[in-house]
This record gives sequence, C-alpha cells and structure tokens, in this order.
Amino acid sequence: MVFLRFYLNATMSSFLHGHVSAFDFWNGVPRVLLYDNLKSAVLERKGDAIHFNPMLLELSAHYRYEPRPVAVARGNEKGRVERAIRYIRSSFFAAREYRDLDDLNQQALDWCLGTAAERRCPEDETLSVAEAFAAEKPSLIELPENPFVTDERLEVSAAKTPYVRFDLNDYSIPATHTRRVLTVMASITTVRIFDGQELLAQHARCWDRRQAIEDPAHIAALAEWKQKAHAHRGLDRLHHAAPSSRKLFKVLAEQGKNLGGATITLLKQLELVGAAELEAALAEVVQQGAPHLAAVHHVLERRRYERGAPPPVGRHMPNDDRVHGPIVTPHSLSDYDEIGKNHDNIDEQQSE
Repeated sequence: MVFLRFYLNATMSSFLHGHVSAFDFWNGVPRVLLYDNLKSAVLERKGDAIHFNPMLLELSAHYRYEPRPVAVARGNEKGRVERAIRYIRSSFFAAREYRDLDDLNQQALDWCLGTAAERRCPEDETLSVAEAFAAEKPSLIELPENPFVTDERLEVSAAKTPYVRFDLNDYSIPATHTRRVLTVMASITTVRIFDGQELLAQHARCWDRRQAIEDPAHIAALAEWKQKAHAHRGLDRLHHAAPSSRKLFKVLAEQGKNLGGATITLLKQLELVGAAELEAALAEVVQQGAPHLAAVHHVLERRRYERGAPPPVGRHMPNDDRVHGPIVTPHSLSDYDEIGKNHDNIDEQQSE
C-alpha cells in the first residue's frame, strides 16, 4: 500500500513529517520499519553496533515500532521499496504536470488511493492491493492519541529591527520584542515565533530565499511606535531647553489640551527665538497664571518689541537629530566681567 508525498527539502523535520503523514494515511503503524543507512536514521555503524539518530528513536518510541536498518549495500533486503520507487517513477511522475507542491501532493494522494491501490497484489493476484491491505490492517499498531511533533525548533536572536531570520528569510515580529533571544517553531506550512511561552507572530512559511514576510499589524504598530518615540524625543528636547515647559504641559494636560500640538508649536518657537528667550517667556506665563500658547506668543512678541529686535526669521536646517538635537543655553557674562576687573586691579598695582 504505497504512500507518496513530496517535500521541498531533505531536512530531519521533513523526514519525520513523512513518517507521521504515512501513519495517518494507513491509520496505523507497521511493527517494523526498514531503513537504508542514511544519516536521518543511522549516524554510525560498526558491524551490528548501530548508533541511531536520536530523533528517529524518539519517533519510534512515540509510535512503538522497531526501526531496523538493512545491511550496507544490500538493496535486495528491501526489494519492495526499490520496486515501489521504480513503479512511482513510471506510473505517477513521468510527464505529470502540476501547479505547485500542494497540487502535486494532492495528485499523489489521489493516485495512492486510486491507481496504486487498485493494482493487483504481487503476492496474490486475485486481490487488489487495497483488498490485501484491508485484510492486514488489524495487524498494525494503533495510533497514539497525539501525533509526534515534527516542527523545526530554533533559537534566534532578534536584532534592533523587528524581524527574525529563519531559513534565509526575514519574518516580522512586534517592535516591542527586539534585542532578545526568541524561539522559532516551523512546520511545513507555518512559522511561529515565541518569547518563552508567549506567541508573538505566526506567518505562512516561505520556501523562497531572501524574502521579507510581514504581518500588516506589525508594520502599523511599528509606525505608531516610531511616531510616539519621535514625539517623546521632541518633548525631552523641549524640557531640556526650557524647564518651565514642564509646568505649562502639566496645566495643559489638566485642561485636556492637545499636548502633541503644543509640543510642535513650542519646538518651532525654540528654533526661532532660542532656548533662553523661550524659557524666559514660559517662566513669565507660568508665574502670571496664564498657561496657554497664545500667552507664550504674546510675551515673546512683547519682549522682542522691548528689545527693538526685528521679527525672527526661520532657520532652514536639515531635518537631522544630530543638527537639531544639541541645545545650547546661553549663560550670564558677569563672571567674565569679574575676571576683567581682577586684571585691571593687578595692572594698577604693578604700575604703582
């Protein structure tokens, strides 16, 4: 009773998945399975001393069957398998057309249940293979309640970008879980990403290379997070340049005002008039008990008029945090006046 399934790779995960799929197809497990001496089954062999692949031993223990490698270079010990492969090549695969892997596997399943099952049984030509299998099926071991987990498991490091790399593809994760070690669980169809027991992301598995597989929700959340981070950087810059802005924002928040708009307005004023002038205006507004943006603008205009200064002209500078970030607060020059007086006194003493 042939079972046939195609895979896009020859990894241990696909090898184990093929077993589980075959057992489900037969709805039972043979008591003995014969293997070639491939590395997925036998890691090392010295005569009768066989070092099995640990994953294969876990699978056989789960389904309670005996794995039995055939002798090296003895294809006659598994002649039925060799003949079945030859039969598949000539009866199923030759000149077959298919759209993709799913279509090919569906055609293979239909062929197994149809053409392959309806052929004459080699040992008793009065029976079809399907009829012979039905007679032998009670001899199979019953399936366990839970199938063996064949997912690939890999520890990956998420860098500063919200993606993790698996199988040469980048899969998106929430931006809140960067710079940490995560776990990838990959089945034939799905890639799941965990942080401990928490499921962070689930994507359809991509079998291409160097592709970015993104969840639209992750991209939207990342854009929102960047916008909030930019607003916080602007607010921190404003608080550093003009400490009195903290008191103003506290009152604005109590009044239910738009703090984002207030931040943008005051940052523009900071670029126009400088840190010292904006801090003086904010301090006066807070002291007078008129905490609103119109009052700040009025005080700035009044102080400019009192100094006889021309209207401020905007500075056209590149939109770069390295340019806009540093805040230079001017200090009083009275200390330098004291230094000058001390030098004058020394000069007078020397002349006397």
